[in-house]
Amino acid sequence: MISRYTRPEMGAIWSEKNKFSVWLEIEILACEAQAELGVIPKDAVAGIRKKAAFDVDRILEIEEEVKHDVIAFLTNVAEYVGPESRFIHLGMTSSDVLDTALAVQMKQSGELLVKGLHSLSDILRQQARKYKSTIMVGRTHGIHAEPTTFGLKLALWYEENKRNIDRLMRAIDTVATGKISGAVGTYEHLDPSVEEYVCGKLGLKPEPVSTQVVQRDRHAEFMSTIAGIGASLEKIATEIRHLQKTEVLEAEEYFAKGQKGSSAMPHKRNPIISERLAGLARVLRGNATAALENVALWHERDISHSSVERIVIPDSCILLDYMIAKANDLIANLLVYPERMMENLNRTNGLIASQSVLLALTNKGMKREDAYRIVQRNAMKTWENGTPFRDMLGTDAEVTGILNDDELNSLFDLKRSIRHVDTIFKRVGLE
Repeated sequence: MISRYTRPEMGAIWSEKNKFSVWLEIEILACEAQAELGVIPKDAVAGIRKKAAFDVDRILEIEEEVKHDVIAFLTNVAEYVGPESRFIHLGMTSSDVLDTALAVQMKQSGELLVKGLHSLSDILRQQARKYKSTIMVGRTHGIHAEPTTFGLKLALWYEENKRNIDRLMRAIDTVATGKISGAVGTYEHLDPSVEEYVCGKLGLKPEPVSTQVVQRDRHAEFMSTIAGIGASLEKIATEIRHLQKTEVLEAEEYFAKGQKGSSAMPHKRNPIISERLAGLARVLRGNATAALENVALWHERDISHSSVERIVIPDSCILLDYMIAKANDLIANLLVYPERMMENLNRTNGLIASQSVLLALTNKGMKREDAYRIVQRNAMKTWENGTPFRDMLGTDAEVTGILNDDELNSLFDLKRSIRHVDTIFKRVGLE
């Protein structure tokens, strides 16, 4: 299987060209709204719409002199528009443009991330169904516990990914909020209908109450959601890293022809994608922390948040997009070894049935404390000398006096251990 997910161009959303394009659209839409109110001549707006343009290099050149990005942008646009440019940005403040545009970019990014997560769900669904009944040992504290299936691991990731899609959709809705409300959010030089018009055209909601900025708890929620998705991908990657250990080797990353694992050791096949995902998830968490630090600003606004989010928001969106693409390929091309899973499951010589034996004894009327003592006594002997647990139990008179051979044998039937897998798959929506 190969991944069907083609990574969209997330970087283009955060390019200077796209940013200034959104800025320009905001300014033109604001002019249109002002014209409907009779504040700006309608023929002037038609001219602005026709002639408005920008040049990225020229904006950056002007910014070198004026040290203000929005002023540089407006100056460059005026060079194209001419005298009618006096109507552009009328009554607005820089953050009206900056924050509304940022909302558009986050919405665009979030929607691409959702697309990638849906593709990951498709792959997880296929693999979960494929390995639904592939028995392996479940581990708690890294120690063999009871049987499970590899399909259940994949079903678990599938269900968590669905939750992440839901979380991200909510976060997109939270950040898809713009404001055209002036220097401190009071609409002193604007009519609120301008904000409603601009936001409506851009697919945003107006901020119900703002200062000079949209409040950064919205951005912190978006960034925390991105970090949470990264943590889920790290969870998957960490499990694969453990399963790829030489002494485990129940699954491993696809190793391409010609690929090299080590400059020193030609035999190495390392889980490099999983390790990369685990490492990059730490960056997302760090960026989310920075976004949380941006929530508290002075009074109606200071600028301490600006420099931070110009780095962490684009970087996190681009980074998570990359991680999702890698996760798609990782799961789609994962090498799975059912025979090794069964071999490892049998390493403890049947100890994985200990709870089944404990419950069988108590169901026959034995006190739980006595049953636990008897089962543990036999289990420790199996740990120490390697004698199969079933054989140990068969020689224990306290056990055989209550459970016959058929009853004991049934407790070691692996099909019994996974008899409810279909029920779980139905709950998850994988039936």
